[in-house]
Amino acid sequence: MKNAHTLSALVCAIAVLTACGTPPKHPLLEEARSGYRTAQSDLHVTKLAAVELQEAGKALQDAEHAHNEGEDKEVVDHLALVAKQRVLIAQETAKQKTTEAEVADADLEREKVRLEMRTAEAEAAKQKAAAAQAASQQLNEQLTAAKQQAELAQQSSTQKATELEAVNAKLKQMEAEEAEAAKQKAAAAQAASQQLNEQLTAAKQQAELAQQSSTQKAAELEAVNAKLKQMETELNELNAKKTERGMVITLGDVLFDTNKSQLKAGGIRSLEKLAAFFKEYPERKALIEGFTDSTGSEDHNQQLSEQRANAVRTALVDMGIGSERLSTRGYGESFPVASNDTAAGRQLNRRVEIILSDDQGNVKSR
Repeated sequence: MKNAHTLSALVCAIAVLTACGTPPKHPLLEEARSGYRTAQSDLHVTKLAAVELQEAGKALQDAEHAHNEGEDKEVVDHLALVAKQRVLIAQETAKQKTTEAEVADADLEREKVRLEMRTAEAEAAKQKAAAAQAASQQLNEQLTAAKQQAELAQQSSTQKATELEAVNAKLKQMEAEEAEAAKQKAAAAQAASQQLNEQLTAAKQQAELAQQSSTQKAAELEAVNAKLKQMETELNELNAKKTERGMVITLGDVLFDTNKSQLKAGGIRSLEKLAAFFKEYPERKALIEGFTDSTGSEDHNQQLSEQRANAVRTALVDMGIGSERLSTRGYGESFPVASNDTAAGRQLNRRVEIILSDDQGNVKSR
C-alpha cells in the first residue's frame, strides 16, 4: 500500500512539473514519459516491480525538473536515458518474477499429483480389505452350516448313515472348492499388489523426471538472467537506446574530421568497445546507417553518408568482426534528428547509427 501511495505521489509531481511552463518538446524525454506510462499501466510491473517502478518515476521526475529549469540538452538527455533504463529494469524484473512464480506453480502441481496417487492407493487397499473380510465371513457361515448339518445327521438313526456319508463327501468337496477359490483369490491379490507396485514405481520415476526438469529450468532461468544483466551493462556503456527497430547506438561526427570519411584515432578507440560486444554475442548482426546535415549538395551528402557508414564497417571488420554480420546504408541529409538551422542541430544530424539485430539476426528496415 505504501508503494502505491508513493507511485501516486510521483505521478502527481510529474504532472505538476509538466504543467508548469511550456518548454520545447524533447524527444528522449517524451520517450521516457511514454515508457513510464506503459509500465505503470502494466499490472504485472506495478505489482511485482513496485520498487523499480518507483525508482523509474523518480528518475523521470529529475529529467522533467532539469528540462523545465532549462538545463543543457546533454544533461536532460542523460537524465531521460536513465529514466528509460529504469523503466526497462522494472519491466524485466516483473518478467523474471512471473517466471519464478510459474516454476513454483509447477512444484505445487507435482505435489498435488503425488497426493492424488497416495489417496487412490489407500482407497484401493481399503476396498480389497473389505472384499477379503466379506469372503471370509461367507466362508465361516458356510462351514458353520455344514457342521450343523453333520451334527444333525450324526444324531439321526442308522438309516441315515448313508445320507451322513453323502453329506460328509459334499462337505469335503465344498471345502476343496473353497480352498481352490481362496487360492485363486490370493493369486489375484498378489497380481494386483504387483501391478500396484509397478504403478508406484512408474509414478516415482515420473516425479523424479519432473524434479529434474524443474531444476534444469531453474538453472536455465538463472543463466538467462545473468546474460541479460551482462548485456544490459555492456549496452549502457555503449550508450545504446531501445527503439521500435531495436537497440540503437549513435556515434556523433566526432569520429570524423569535417567533410571527411576517414575515422580519427579517437573514433577507432570508440569502436573497440562495440567490436568487443559483437565478439561476446556472435548471434547479433548490425545495420550501419550514415547521415549528414543539409550543408552542401544532396548528392555530395549522400555519398559522404555512405562513405562514413562503410568506414565504420571496415573498422569493425579489421577488428575481427565477420563482414557477413555487417551491412551499411547511407541516407545523406534525410531523417534529421534536429534542426539544420543551428550549428548544434547540424552537429547532431552528422552521425552514424548502428542498429543491433535480435537474437535471430533480424534487423528492421527503416
